Amino acid sequence: MDAQGRGRADNIDPADQWVLNPNTGEYELRLTPSAPQSGVPRPRRGSPANAGPGAGTRARRAPERESPPTPSPDVPGPRRRRGAPAEPPPGRRKGRTKPKKSKAKKILLWTGGSMAFVLVAVSAAGYLYLKHLEGNVSTTDVGSAGKKGFSKDEAFNILIIGTDKRTGAGNEGYGDAGSVGHADTNILLHVSKDRTNATALSIPRDLIVDVPDCPTKQSDGTTKVVPGTQNVRFNTSLGQDGRDPGCTMRTVKAVTGIPVDHFMMADFNAVKTLTSAVDGVEVCVAHAVNDKESHLKLPAGKSKVEGEQALAFVRTRHSFGNQGDLDRIKVQQQFLGSLMRKMASSDTLTNPTKLISLAEAATKALTVDTGIGKVSTLKDVALELKKVPTKNITFTTVPVLDNPAEKVKATVVVNESQAPAVFDAIKSDVSFTAVKQKEKKEKAEVAARLKGTRSAAADIRVDIYNGGAPAGSAQETLNWLQNTEGVLKSSQLGNADATLSKTTLEYSPDQADQARKLADLMGLSASALKPGKSEKNSQGLPAIVLTLGKDFKGAGVSLTTPTKAPEVDKSTADKTVCAS
Repeated sequence: MDAQGRGRADNIDPADQWVLNPNTGEYELRLTPSAPQSGVPRPRRGSPANAGPGAGTRARRAPERESPPTPSPDVPGPRRRRGAPAEPPPGRRKGRTKPKKSKAKKILLWTGGSMAFVLVAVSAAGYLYLKHLEGNVSTTDVGSAGKKGFSKDEAFNILIIGTDKRTGAGNEGYGDAGSVGHADTNILLHVSKDRTNATALSIPRDLIVDVPDCPTKQSDGTTKVVPGTQNVRFNTSLGQDGRDPGCTMRTVKAVTGIPVDHFMMADFNAVKTLTSAVDGVEVCVAHAVNDKESHLKLPAGKSKVEGEQALAFVRTRHSFGNQGDLDRIKVQQQFLGSLMRKMASSDTLTNPTKLISLAEAATKALTVDTGIGKVSTLKDVALELKKVPTKNITFTTVPVLDNPAEKVKATVVVNESQAPAVFDAIKSDVSFTAVKQKEKKEKAEVAARLKGTRSAAADIRVDIYNGGAPAGSAQETLNWLQNTEGVLKSSQLGNADATLSKTTLEYSPDQADQARKLADLMGLSASALKPGKSEKNSQGLPAIVLTLGKDFKGAGVSLTTPTKAPEVDKSTADKTVCAS
């Protein structure tokens, strides 16, 4: 290196040679010329290889530069800014003055490296914190009672269970002493496929049900079947005789016909920790409360409760209505609606301290099935639920009647004249609130499939497959169609290649009259009809294809799904209702 190069390296800070280009908004490396240079621009950093093998190296080595080339008489020297002093001719250059260092440029370089370090550190910390939260969550393997995983593209049903098990200090005044943890509070949460609505169906703990046989996983990895029992309270579906949450899930399906995908279970402490994590939940009472048993004291109107007071609010039943469990359910629904609003509020979502407290409290408080046992999956569930507007989250209760077998009314039974319509609406993904429906054009096209002529039953040629219905359903349907409805040109061809959630009827355009007639006989909705292709039957003749799905209820039982939910006593999560 020559003397001039050494001087330049000693006196110029690399940061001073990075200059903001106002045309591009980016910082570029600029080297002060020591002599007139060619006006032809030198290759930029990252230029193609035709710039020469040393181009990239020269651009990066800011302190050094090759000797300036001899200027050509045909190429003008570098342009001088207006008002700037002319440079001295080569060879008579004055001694360089050390330029003033730019703090802003230095900070830019330093923070660039520091920011990269921070991002790496945050990513590592986020990963470690996620693993920490994962260690907080307790899981239970419920086997075939639930699903193995979670899908963001489907409707889902989660059973939320609150147990009466006394755990933790300060809970001696709640629940039954020595309880093994019964299903004290039960809410079946259905979230619609399009995420426009959700329904939270409360199931009374004192509902008389038949609990089915329940396979339960033991600590040694074996499976034990807990025998079912008839005519017992719903709350005994958990804890009693060693029953796990899978037994409660199976009981819900037996009572409602609604399959349960997953469960979330919490005890008394969950109410305390969750409400404290969000800095309290607003509740409302129509009259002042001073409950000596639960120690709940609230003035009339709105109040904020958290911790011990929040638990007393959801546990008390001597201060509202007829002091029974059904009125307490309404109070709990009000509380959950308020908790949902608080958790979804900007005050919570933009507060890192609250979010961390909430994450810690939620993961420590919950026991879930292995299908959603990972924190990342629980996050996905929460994000899907967050898509539902609170105004379209409906709270309602299984329609019930006082148990007619009792003189002193203590338990209830399903109201068979009202409950089936509620269950069917949930199974059919029908909202209990007014939500924006599908496009009218699409609905009209589907409805039009049932409009038109019908063939005679004897002219229907159909092949029947089982695509998810109980074993023997295809043969059962064949017998019913031939012996009862006169559909003699029918055949049963075993199992379909795929499992379907809903029954379908596929046909070619020239068989539409046969499809409409069969839909009438079976009670199929327009959405079950699938215009497409027919298939050749065993005689080589075209036949429409009936595939029985999981919704099949039995030969002769209508499969028409409801399009409107029944009128029920309900509330929504967006409104505060004062308990009375």
